[in-house]
Amino acid sequence: MTTDTATDLFEEHRPLLLGVAYRMLGRVADAEDVVQDTWLRWAGADRSAVRETRAYLVRVTTRLAIDRLRQIKARGETYVGPWLPEPYVTAYEDTVPDAAERAVLADSVSLAVLVVLESLSPLERAVFVLREAFGYPYAEIAALLDRGEPAVRQMAARARKHVDERRPRYDVDPAQRRDLTERFLTAAAEGDLTGLMALLAPDVRLVGDSGGKSRAPLRVIESAGKVGRFLIGAAEQRGPVSFRPAEINGGPAVVVLDGDRVDSVLQVDVLDGRVQSVYIIRNPDKLRSLPPGD
Repeated sequence: MTTDTATDLFEEHRPLLLGVAYRMLGRVADAEDVVQDTWLRWAGADRSAVRETRAYLVRVTTRLAIDRLRQIKARGETYVGPWLPEPYVTAYEDTVPDAAERAVLADSVSLAVLVVLESLSPLERAVFVLREAFGYPYAEIAALLDRGEPAVRQMAARARKHVDERRPRYDVDPAQRRDLTERFLTAAAEGDLTGLMALLAPDVRLVGDSGGKSRAPLRVIESAGKVGRFLIGAAEQRGPVSFRPAEINGGPAVVVLDGDRVDSVLQVDVLDGRVQSVYIIRNPDKLRSLPPGD
């Protein structure tokens, strides 16, 4: 296999490898580092002994991501305020024609699910990602992780139960989410508390992630009254900003721009025509991968 052929094969699989690594880690920079390390392993490997390129690359990426996740957990770092995953720009509406496949991919990378995955062990997370997001058979996951198939099935069942019990319910219809997001932003920007309250579920939750590096609530805000008043107050205190629509973590979102600087990312989860969750990511370290304004 020539160097050019090896490079082409790796680049063909790069989106898959990045998808696996990001779902494992919830951090774009760490996922990109893992994929780069996978490339180094691939470039230095005896590729004549590799029977199936995709399986080899996914196995290396998964194991490197497990190691990275264990290192992160071992450091025991304390995060200031609520934690949300780093925003991950997706394009499923444009690139995945099958609606059922698009829904599975979007769900597996959603902010709500990735928050729950943080509480799984690294091995459980790997099994969940490979099984639920990418549809790997149990036998293949067992081979990738050097585990017995019964143990993998047990981990998969435990992880699925954990996720199902803890993640919020929401509708995945992108058109409805876009419409409610636009109405939500308009009501907040215009100081229309009555209009905003009409869009919020009674038990709505607002999760703000600043990492202590910008202004955002240090606790989750709950209930329509508290969330509505917070959003109106925040809009009144903030100077002029602009909004850019984007597909983030598989769903419609808004990138908030202060001039040409990315100020934050906002996304809402919707159920039964009401906003159930509001996510605001303002940690500047998590916004670096997003393109700035024009």
